[in-house]
Amino acid sequence: MKKIILSLAILTMFACKEEQKQTETKVVSEEKVALKSISDSVLETAVIYEANIRQYSPEGTFEQFTKDIPQLKQIGVKVIWLMPIFPISETKRKATGGADSKFASEFPEAEQDKYLGSYYAVSDFTKINPEFGTIEDFRTLLTTAHDNGIYVILDWVPNHTGWDHTWLKTNPEFYTQNDKGEVVHPLDTDWTDVADLNYDNQEMRKAMIKDMSYWLTEEGVDGFRCDVAGSVPTNFWQQAIPELRAKKDIFMLAEAWKPELLEDGLFDMGYGWDRHHAMNHIAKGDSDVSEWYTAMKTDDERYATNDILMNFVTNHDENSWNGTVKERMGEASEMMTTLSFLTPGMPLIYSGQEFDLDHRLLFFEKDSFPHTKGNTWALLEKLATLKQSNKALYGGKASAKYTPIDNGTAILSFSRTNGGDEVVFIANVSKASVNANLPQKGQYLDFMTNQTVVLKGDAIPLAANEYKVFVKQN
Repeated sequence: MKKIILSLAILTMFACKEEQKQTETKVVSEEKVALKSISDSVLETAVIYEANIRQYSPEGTFEQFTKDIPQLKQIGVKVIWLMPIFPISETKRKATGGADSKFASEFPEAEQDKYLGSYYAVSDFTKINPEFGTIEDFRTLLTTAHDNGIYVILDWVPNHTGWDHTWLKTNPEFYTQNDKGEVVHPLDTDWTDVADLNYDNQEMRKAMIKDMSYWLTEEGVDGFRCDVAGSVPTNFWQQAIPELRAKKDIFMLAEAWKPELLEDGLFDMGYGWDRHHAMNHIAKGDSDVSEWYTAMKTDDERYATNDILMNFVTNHDENSWNGTVKERMGEASEMMTTLSFLTPGMPLIYSGQEFDLDHRLLFFEKDSFPHTKGNTWALLEKLATLKQSNKALYGGKASAKYTPIDNGTAILSFSRTNGGDEVVFIANVSKASVNANLPQKGQYLDFMTNQTVVLKGDAIPLAANEYKVFVKQN
């Protein structure tokens, strides 16, 4: 009997220790995923990554993308923007784009399955596209990102829905209708695969906010990138965003340039479209650097000092419809990528860009790219290190000072300063060798070659399409 009691005591003690061990493990696990809410300080050095789940891997799943999340830290990523993860409508599912676009149903039945449609034709804002996996797979992606100190925002489509959305049956008044009472697609677009939402309807607004809130409170996402945000009435955002921010600290990105969308605590960041167009035009030789300086001056005049713009050389639209970085920017591709990191704001990396993506990804069909780390990965890693370590590249709500340096129409040059830190960018965008002038004097690091140089305020020779980044050594 004593042996039995002793055995039970030992078993009980062992069980208690195991329970304590499991409790401790659980606490550690919970601490690991307890990422602090996104803050203004995070935004100063952040890089945003646009994840195209369908095309990221041959499998096109959350699971495959999740495996690579830890390495995104190497290229400075602090925010992942997931392109729409919701189910795509079968009705009017698109197969091709453009003015002469066609639906999948217009092709032979044997071909129709390969046309997967547009992510932006959402059939349910609270469900997961089964093409990508399950809600559990999504939760694993989110947890993995948070474990690695990375925030996740969802691509939200507030302007329209796909033609399968339940609102079309239950609440047709939620949609814009013509004189015959027929629901229509967005005016002056070729987006025939979606139905235009009617923002005069207050109940629709409430339903939209409710669906957005679900992802914040039930799934724990960190904000939204809002598609064609400028096509939605600003007073909706004035209604919705305060409600969303009351639930948690979030990051809001508007696919828009309207300054009013960044006012009064609405969106945190908008698109630097004029900067992007200037980069394309200058790289092609269609414009000189005056277009860049004009764009930057315009931005300085129309935006508040704490507004943030997203800088990019590519994104899903640019890549699929206008061409790869190499197609649009040619020999200036590396220069312009560097420019996107050194300009005030937040740089964007689009899926595949880090792997030297060299083809236009199909938009309505399955596609993918090799995951070979080459020149662009090395460049992004180097630029991320500089952005995270030097206060002169702060690009958030307390952005470092930007000062243009006049060097004529062939040289794009400026300095960024913050306290005692300084970074200087100078680039020859012409096809001929030139001498450029910098007023800076003192000891600097030629960041791209890792060599110390002494600037004397005189001429610096630059070959065609050559650029330099000088970092002040204190």
